Amino acid sequence: MNDLYPKRGARDPDIMQLEIGRYKRAHIPPGPPPKQDPRERVLNFDEVFLGYDETQAIVEAMRCIHCPSPEPCILGCPVHNDIPTALLLIEQGNFVEASMVFRATHNMPEVCGRICPQEILCEGSCTVAGYDRAVNIGKLEAYCTDWQRTHEGFPTYQLASPTGRHVAIVGSGPAGMSAAEELMRDGHTVVVYEEWPKPGGLNVYGIPGFKLSKQILAEKAAWLETYGVKFICNTRIGKDISIQRLLDEYDAVFLGIGAPIGNKARIPGENLKGVYQATEFLVRANLPLADLPQRIRSRPEIAKHMAVIGGGDTSMDCVRSSVRLQKQSGMTDGVVTDYYRRTENEMPGRAEERMHAKQEGVHFEFLVAPVQFIGDENGHVRELELQRMELGAPDASGRRSPQPVEGSNFRVPADVIVLALGYSPDPTIGDSLPALEKGWKGLFKVETEFTGATNIPGLYAGGDDVRGADLVVTAVASGRHAARAMDAYLRALETPFKRDTGESAPTLA
Repeated sequence: MNDLYPKRGARDPDIMQLEIGRYKRAHIPPGPPPKQDPRERVLNFDEVFLGYDETQAIVEAMRCIHCPSPEPCILGCPVHNDIPTALLLIEQGNFVEASMVFRATHNMPEVCGRICPQEILCEGSCTVAGYDRAVNIGKLEAYCTDWQRTHEGFPTYQLASPTGRHVAIVGSGPAGMSAAEELMRDGHTVVVYEEWPKPGGLNVYGIPGFKLSKQILAEKAAWLETYGVKFICNTRIGKDISIQRLLDEYDAVFLGIGAPIGNKARIPGENLKGVYQATEFLVRANLPLADLPQRIRSRPEIAKHMAVIGGGDTSMDCVRSSVRLQKQSGMTDGVVTDYYRRTENEMPGRAEERMHAKQEGVHFEFLVAPVQFIGDENGHVRELELQRMELGAPDASGRRSPQPVEGSNFRVPADVIVLALGYSPDPTIGDSLPALEKGWKGLFKVETEFTGATNIPGLYAGGDDVRGADLVVTAVASGRHAARAMDAYLRALETPFKRDTGESAPTLA
C-alpha cells in the first residue's frame, strides 16, 4: 500500500503555491453540497446529501489555506488523516490519490465523511473557521472515496505472507471491521462473528439510510470477503458460541461488540405496547424486513402522535424516521415531537441533524422530562405525562443540571413513544467470562487504548465496549490500534497453530 498514496511532507513547494496565496484562498466562498428538498426527502430513506460534483469538490478543496505544520485539522482528527494533502490532490483532480491518503489512516473514510461530527473534530479545528465556514472536509472525504469506489472499486492490496494464525473478531461494527481489515492485510486468517443477519453492525443496524447508505457497508463487507475474511452472522457470542470456545479455537480474539443496550426510562408505563427502544424502532423502520431477525421482522407502529425522548443524534434519527413513516403511509396530519429535559443549547447531538429535523417538520419541546407513560384498557400507550424543568448548576458533564418545577406536570397525546436515552454495554460476554476484568457498567478493561489488550492473553477489545458509547471514528481508531498490537502478539507466539489453515469456522453444534 505504501506506494499507492503520497507520503506526509511530500508536497512540492511549487505546487503548494497553487498560483494563489492563502489570502485569496480564504476568500473563496464556501460551497455546501446539494441535498434533497425536505418535502421530497421525507418520502424516502435515501441519503439527504446528494454530494458534490467534480467542479464543486475542486473549488471547495481550494478553500484549504494549507496551514504550516502541525496542521490543526490533522490534530483534530482522531485517526490523524493527512487532510491537507488529500485536499490538495482533490484540487488537482486526483481523486483516487486523495482517497488513498484518507485510506492510509482510516478504514472507513466513506462512512465517517458522512456521519462524523466534523464540526467538533477536523472542521472544528480548521483555521478557515475563524472567519468563515470551515472547509467542508467531511463532504470532500466522502466525495473522493465515493469516486474511487464507484469508478475503480475499493483499492487492491498486496497482502503480507500468510502467517497461519487465525483470529476471531466479535462484532462487525466500525471497530471490528477495521481490525479485521488490518489483520487480514497482515496475513492472518480472519473470521468475523455478527449477531445481526448482515455484516456492518452499528453502521447498518444503528444509522438510518438517510444519513448513510447501507450499500456502502454491503460493498465493504463483500470486498473484505474477496480477501478471505469470513462473516458468520446470526450468531451471538456468549449465547450461541461461548467466548471461551473462541479463545480455545483461535490464536487471538478481538471484542468489538459496542455498547448496544438502550438505557431505560425507569418510569411507570415503560412496558406498554407502543413504547420502543431506539435501536429496535430504527432497524424496523429503515431496513428491508429480510435483513432483520425473525422476532422483529415487521415495521414499527405508525401513529398520529409520535414522541421521542432524548437529545442526542439517535433521537434525531428516531424523529426523522418517524416523519418518514407517517408521510410514506399517507398520514398528512401526523405530529412528531422530540422531548428533551434541557434546552437546545445543551443538546449533545449535531446541530446539522437538528436543522434537518426541523426542516422535515419535527416539533421540539425543551425543558421537560417524562414522568409516566399512560395506557388504555388494552395496555397500549396513549398519553405521555411530563414535568417542566429549569436549569440549575452544571453537572459532571459541564452542562447545567435540569431541576423539576413543582406542580408543572402536564399530559400530551402519544400513541408511539421511542426512548433514545443513550446506550450501555452488553453484559453477555463479560458475565460468561468472569476472569475478564471489567470496569464501569461492565465495560472491558484494557491495558491502554493503543493496544486494546485485556488481562486475558490473546483477548483484545476496542471501541464502545471499552470507551462507552462514542463516535464511529474513535471505534475505527481503536480497531486499528488493537490490530497492530494483535499482529505483534501473533507473530511472537511460539505455540502451535490452533486451527488448520483450511479448516472451516466453528459450527453451532
